[in-house]
Amino acid sequence: MTPLLDVSGLTKRYGSRIGCRDVSLDLIPGEVLGIVGESGSGKTTGLNCIASHLSPDAGRITYRGHDLIAMPEPERRRLMRAEWAFVHQNPADGLRMNVTAGGNVGERLMESGARHYGNIRGAASAWLERVEIDPARIDDRPTTFSGGMRQRLQIARALVTNPRIVLMDEPTGGLDVSVQARLLDLLKKLVHDMGLAAIVVTHDMGVVRLMADRLIVMKDGQVVEQGLTDQVLDDPQDAYSQLLVSSVLPV
Repeated sequence: MTPLLDVSGLTKRYGSRIGCRDVSLDLIPGEVLGIVGESGSGKTTGLNCIASHLSPDAGRITYRGHDLIAMPEPERRRLMRAEWAFVHQNPADGLRMNVTAGGNVGERLMESGARHYGNIRGAASAWLERVEIDPARIDDRPTTFSGGMRQRLQIARALVTNPRIVLMDEPTGGLDVSVQARLLDLLKKLVHDMGLAAIVVTHDMGVVRLMADRLIVMKDGQVVEQGLTDQVLDDPQDAYSQLLVSSVLPV
């Protein structure tokens, strides 16, 4: 199957420090790719370069035949606003905290060209229910929500436009274990039901075990191992992968 996203030789430096180096990956439609590694491994830097939040120093990012790095900025923004979504670890980074829940979801629709107020509000209400938020809270601000509710609201805002790709940076980070489990079940169902392609960056092996079809392990800015998720987790070949897996998973 032709990849939806093709990344090759991705490199980002911060002065003399390497954020990520020569990272290559691809993503096919409907696939979930997990990227794991310790803090400082380069996984979030790579994700932010793919999402155009950072400008890479070298490499190529191709989406459906379009060279995203060479693409003019306004065209890239339009394309990614319509067909990509990003879920931040901290929901406040992906929400407008002084805007109502319905307004947060509705804004994303308006950015994609929706104008009919009734339709926008109806879609926002439906999505609140879809992410397990009482639609009666459509006019409440995220500041009144719990951490788990804020993350679910961010997911609703991200997915309301039916993107092709969703990028997730530690989507369950900072949440209580019981809240994490509920959120993961919700994410897995939404990704499956919508046929989304997704990249999930995390340090949590339980997250990738549940969600990811394939897995990339990063260390010191580089990919050290990749393969099918169960294969990598059950029989890691690289010494660092073995250490990482054994430290968090029962032998």
